[in-house]
Order: sequence, then C-alpha cells, then structure tokens
Amino acid sequence: MLGIGIGGTAEKAALLAKESLMDDLDMHELLAKKRSGAELGKVEALRVELYEKVNALGIGAQGLGGLATVLDVKIKMYPTHAASKPVAMIPNCAATRHAHFVLDGSGPVYLEAPSLDLWPKIEWAPDYNKSKRVDLDKLTPAEVASWKPGDTLLLNGKMLTGRDAAHKRIADMLAKGEKLPVDFTNRVIYYVGPVDPVKDEAVGPAGPTTATRMDGFTEMMLAKTGLIAMIGKAERGPVAIEAIQKHKSAYLMAVGGAAYLVSKAIKTAKVVGFADLGMEAIYEFDVVDMPVTVAVDAGGTSAHITGPAEWQKRIASGEFKTIMMEAA
Repeated sequence: MLGIGIGGTAEKAALLAKESLMDDLDMHELLAKKRSGAELGKVEALRVELYEKVNALGIGAQGLGGLATVLDVKIKMYPTHAASKPVAMIPNCAATRHAHFVLDGSGPVYLEAPSLDLWPKIEWAPDYNKSKRVDLDKLTPAEVASWKPGDTLLLNGKMLTGRDAAHKRIADMLAKGEKLPVDFTNRVIYYVGPVDPVKDEAVGPAGPTTATRMDGFTEMMLAKTGLIAMIGKAERGPVAIEAIQKHKSAYLMAVGGAAYLVSKAIKTAKVVGFADLGMEAIYEFDVVDMPVTVAVDAGGTSAHITGPAEWQKRIASGEFKTIMMEAA
C-alpha cells in the first residue's frame, strides 16, 4: 500500500499519509466504478492513476517482477498555502494487521483474540523436483558459482548469522588485526536478528532483514573472511553486486514477512560470537529445507533487475489489458 498526505505542514502531511493507511482496502471498488463509466472524484481519479502507474513498473512482489506491486493507494489532503504544498508518501506492507477500537472513557479496551480457525490450513512440503537441495556443510565455491538467478534452493546444514552490529564489529576487529570468534571460510551468512525462543522452540521468529544495509560490508566479508554466500531480504545495491561478481559469490533471498514460517526450518540455534549484542549476536543455525531464491549469481546478474525489466516489457506490449499502457 501507498499512503500519501498532501497539504498542511510537512509534519501534517506525514501524519495524513500515516492515517490514510488505516483505511480499508477499496481499490477494487474504485476500479469497478471506473469500468462502469461512472465519474470518479478528483482524489479517486488520482488514486487510480497512481495505482495503475505503479503497477505498470512491473516491480512485483518481493521486487522480483510481476503485475501486482501495490494493492491500494490512499490519499488524504489538508488545506495549505499554494506556495508550500508538502507531500508525504509512506509505503507500507499490505499484510499489516489492523485493530480498530473506541476509547469512551469507561476503562481499558479488551480485545478478544480471533479464532485460529479463521486462518486457512497451510500444508506446505518441499518440491524436490523444482527446488535443489543444498548441503551447507559441504558447500564449495564451485557449487555456489553454478547457481543462477531465480533458482530455488532448499538449504540444509549449518549457517551463520549476522546483521548490522555484528558486521560493524567484524570490520573493527579486522582493521585491528584481531581474530574473529568464528571461521567464515566456505560458510553462508544469514542477515537476521532472531527473536528469543519460547517453550520448545529452537528459535523465535527469524525473518531476513533488509540486505542493502550490509552492502558496505560485502567486499570486506568476501575478501577477508572466506564467506561464499549471503542470505537476506530484498535487492542488493551496485556496490554489493560488484563485490559478489568479483569474488564469484552469491546472494540468496529469503521470504520477507514470513519470519515465523522461516523459523520452522531452523532445528537448532546457538550463539557462537558477540553474545553481548543480544539479537544481533552471531548465531549458528542448523536448518532443514529452508527455502531461498538465488537473487544475485556469481556473474553479478540480479533477479531484482532482470525480473522487473522483463515484466515492464510484457506490460508495455499490451499483453495485460487491465493495466494502462500509457503508464508503462
């Protein structure tokens, strides 16, 4: 979803953008109204225009290309001076959970937890015909170099973790000539800060964090630690892609927004370095059939570039009549 605030002061515009995201999704109703030939209001027309133009970019879910990039565009406006019309935009995950309640002064609000029966039953099993199983304990640079963008892999064995704070400390230690607490040679690192486990869990929710924050450390990690692959969320920037290509490494993308489901593939977890960093410590995970997608291969080809580019061509060709071609 995109929330857009227009008018007021800069702060007011930002607040309007955030407030707009609390509205129910109704883009399907606006599109039906447009198809019926009914006249759209000014704000309605702008919402539809932005919706169609954004989806015509072909960015798609997880940035890998596709028809659906936004599910709705919300706009709120407020009076302002014409010479200083602020505009704020907030992108927000369409999976955000909303809870609506009213405070009437009589006391706290107690919300009844929804029944688990309302959710669909998910029965997922690895497809070994479409996905390749990878033994992390025997992984070699040659095998990493054989992966291609879009390949789906099922990871098995032991991987290391590390995100912002761990990478910064590794950089500082290497600069001082100090020995690292773990050996990264021929290992895979997962950009994650896992939640503490409860009851009999091996680990709490362990979804990938945005990989671009580690771009500045990628050359160092690949050149100085022996690391051969990385796992994270979303795309990598030019600096990271250049380093990946230079060292014939690879970047794998885990599914963002599925932290609990990812954790079910983790059978054991233990801290092996920087315990004082808490969630940002270096863990060693033992995983079974953890699903990932090759996002950047050893040749430097990024699925986050090729995917949207391919879908832009397909949309512009007129193959999908539901999207305005002039927007592409």
